[in-house]
Amino acid sequence: MTLTDLPAARAQGVPSYPLIAAAAAQAGLVIQGALQPRRQPVQRLDGGTLVLLGTAEGFWPAFKSSPEFIDGTPDPVDRWSQRVVGTLAGELGGTAFFPFGGPPHTPFINWALASGRFFTSPSQMLVHDRSGMLISLRGALHFKQEFDIPPPPLADSPCRSCGTRPCLSACPAGALADGGPYDLAACHAYLDTSAGAGCMTGGCLARRACPLSSGAGRDPEQTAHHMRHFHPQ
Repeated sequence: MTLTDLPAARAQGVPSYPLIAAAAAQAGLVIQGALQPRRQPVQRLDGGTLVLLGTAEGFWPAFKSSPEFIDGTPDPVDRWSQRVVGTLAGELGGTAFFPFGGPPHTPFINWALASGRFFTSPSQMLVHDRSGMLISLRGALHFKQEFDIPPPPLADSPCRSCGTRPCLSACPAGALADGGPYDLAACHAYLDTSAGAGCMTGGCLARRACPLSSGAGRDPEQTAHHMRHFHPQ
């Protein structure tokens, strides 16, 4: 589906995977997973089709020109996500969900794993089949209808064929271990040092070390923005 076809397809009011993908791309988002809860049982949903939306290469330029980025008030990415994903839900006839807010918290990890596009890495962080560990889910759209979705591209976790497992060895703080748990205190203590500047500006070294993370197309400014919110200084 081309972008010129999008308005007419939206007007028909019938959701489809290509339509949602095209609409998401216009907003700077990409489908990172999809599932049908009747076939892949998940928490909180019983039927229809669920589509998970993450940031694409076009996200950061779109976000930087948005009112949420410019106004200087807190939580700009979350507020952008609420507006943009909420608008997509209204246009496409779905219900929007978000990975922030609560309690109660929306079970995005459960949904992500059930989609077959996300896996649990040896460090216990999620890994995506295309974006590696540089994951930024911004919302999800749930539709009452079931419609065709493509099968996951991988039959098994990419971590099984990863011989070096750099997600375990790349962390300079030693905060990650095979099977967990994640040592949050050690991570934050390292980020408070001058040596931690590289992680603050370029992003978590362990996440970046995943061989699949290069597929995220992540702007370094976006990663630095996320790090500032993860560890305010």
